[in-house]
Amino acid sequence: MGAGGNHEHSSYRRPRSVADVTRENVRAMRRLEDLAVAHRTVADRIAEFVAKFCGSITFVWIHAVIFGAWLLWNVLPHLPHFDPYPFTFLTLCVSLEAIFLSSFILIAQNYEMRVSERRNQLDLQINLLAEQENTKMLQLLDRMAKKMGLYEEDDPEIAVLEQATRPETLAKQIEDALREQTRHKRNGTRDKP
Repeated sequence: MGAGGNHEHSSYRRPRSVADVTRENVRAMRRLEDLAVAHRTVADRIAEFVAKFCGSITFVWIHAVIFGAWLLWNVLPHLPHFDPYPFTFLTLCVSLEAIFLSSFILIAQNYEMRVSERRNQLDLQINLLAEQENTKMLQLLDRMAKKMGLYEEDDPEIAVLEQATRPETLAKQIEDALREQTRHKRNGTRDKP
């Protein structure tokens, strides 16, 4: 890593205040966001633009004006009606627009889902790292307390907390609990506290 990377790393690890920690965390998140934006495809960019525009009041007003003018033109007497009542051509245009807009919105949502998935993976990695650090600290504190003679009996809670967290085991326990809860709901029974 270059000098800039070392400075960046050292300022992150040696904050002078809570504001420094917050500032560094915000910068790290901004870098992650910039990285995600830099890897967008052309389709992702177009879909994001269309989805943002369709979610604006400008889009609503433009459609209100166009539809209002279309309807007025085709119902007022003495004007050539290119799409008379029941406005079949207008219905066709609106249906086609809805198909394309829903496609663009789905593309934008898929992109957001991919970004969200990456964030979730990052959260999981950070949480696992924090759990491993906490487990190691508990083990060290337990050994220090024993060595200093601060307590004589083993605390079963400490022993349980010192065990390494295994994500696969936790995931299976969550699945089992959800399955059990679903089974109880189907049978009309409730868990006892």
